[in-house]
Order: sequence, then C-alpha cells, then structure tokens
Amino acid sequence: MPKVALAPLSEIRRLRRKYTDRLLTLLAILLALEMFVIAPLHAMGIFAFQGFAIIALLGIIGGMIVISDHPAALAVMAACFVANVVVFVVRLLYPPWPYSIHLLAAAWLAIAVTLGAVVAQAVFRGGRVTYHRIVGAILLYLLIALAFGTLFIFVGLMIPGAFKGVTFDEDSGLASAVFYLSLVTLTSTGYGDLVPVHPIARSLCNIESIVGQLYPATLLARRRRMAATSAEDPASFERMGRTQPSASNDSASTPAWRTRARACPGSGSPRRPRTESA
Repeated sequence: MPKVALAPLSEIRRLRRKYTDRLLTLLAILLALEMFVIAPLHAMGIFAFQGFAIIALLGIIGGMIVISDHPAALAVMAACFVANVVVFVVRLLYPPWPYSIHLLAAAWLAIAVTLGAVVAQAVFRGGRVTYHRIVGAILLYLLIALAFGTLFIFVGLMIPGAFKGVTFDEDSGLASAVFYLSLVTLTSTGYGDLVPVHPIARSLCNIESIVGQLYPATLLARRRRMAATSAEDPASFERMGRTQPSASNDSASTPAWRTRARACPGSGSPRRPRTESA
C-alpha cells in the first residue's frame, strides 16, 4: 500500500525534472491567451469566453502542480479556481452580485503573486539557460502586468473617478480595459486614452512604469551571470551530455618535448629542442 501511495508522487517528481522548462512556455501561452484573446472577446459581449478563461486557469493550475509541490501555492491556486467558478455560476444563473468584481480581482491578484513566485524560482534556478526559461521570464513580465491590473481594479472600486476612461462596474469589458491600462503603463507607452487622475492611482502607475523599466535590465544582468556560472559548473556539462575538459585532454594537446620535460623533475626548466640548421 505505501508503494502504491508513493507512486503518484514519484511520477510527479519525474515529470517535474523532465518538463519544468517546457511548462514555462505552456503557462506563458495560456496566460497570453487569457489576456490578449479571451478577455477582448469577452469584452465584445461573448459570455461563453468566461468559461474558456476558467479552462485556461485550470490548465495553469495543472502546470503549476508539476512545476512546484509547495502545498501553500497549490491551496491558493485551488481557492482562486473555486472563486472563478463561483462568479461564473452566479453571473450565469442569478442577478448581478455587487462583490463579484472584488472576488475576481482578489483571486487573480493571488494567482499573479503565487504563480509569479513559482515561475521566478523555476526561471532563476541554477542550470543552463534555455529557450523555455527565456519564455518563462516573459511570463513573469506578463504576471507583473496582471498583478498591477488587479490593483488598478481595487483602486477604481474604492475611489470613484480614480481613472479617466474606464468604469469599474459589472462590465464584461473591465478585464480587457485594465489589462490594456497595465500594459501601456508597464511598457511606458501611454496612449492617453486611459489616464490616472487620483494621486494614489498616479503613484501606482509610477511604480509600475519603474518596474517595467528596471525588469529587463535586471533580467539581462541576471541571465548573463547565470550563463557564466553554468559554463564553469562541472554539472552543467553532464546536463548537456558533454564532458568537462580534463587534464588528460590537456596532455593530449601538449607537445611531446614538454611532456618529457615534466617527467624529469631534475632537468630544470624545459627547453624546446633546437633544430639543426642546414
């Protein structure tokens, strides 16, 4: 019985070792679909796409289970999934609930923070820098935008008129609007159609714009340091299926006259043999 119980755990650990980097790319694709495809289509009034958002969230949770086995992270993601399902059912069967936006914003803020911690640990751990880890760094950038977008919702709900150009009520286009506002702030684009007017809203936008400028520079410096460390680490050669250069390999390229001189310690400093002139 204990062996049967431990079998799923060992299988998850095997999948974690093999597919962690690839799952970073899958999670990035799912979150990009959530922000750039599902949210705009839901804003157009197609309510069914909120169900697709729940399906994408279920895929994100499944990928995180393989990447991380931390019980607190799994509990938070499960609670957020339940919150999304509850809001979906309430909107489908009952009159509008005034606190559905609060619940969804809190759930997605928890998702952004929890998933961001898991992804950061997977991206910046030791080892070779791969394509999937670079995509994971992009995923972390999108999670920053998601977290600030949910904070914008809380500010807009607590302070009416904090943002010009967006209304924080039971609107299907709210998620698409705050994603747009967060991304143009994070990338310092600022088209001017959505503008923070309250001091707290402006301060929050300033913080996000600073993070958006510092993150790429910090990431590039960290990646270069990890690449240099990985090149000097003997274990990295084993992970890449190569062997680290050894003393035997060095001796193979050493001239014969220098090898003979090393074999005779009393011969003094080695001298290269002279060639007789004609």
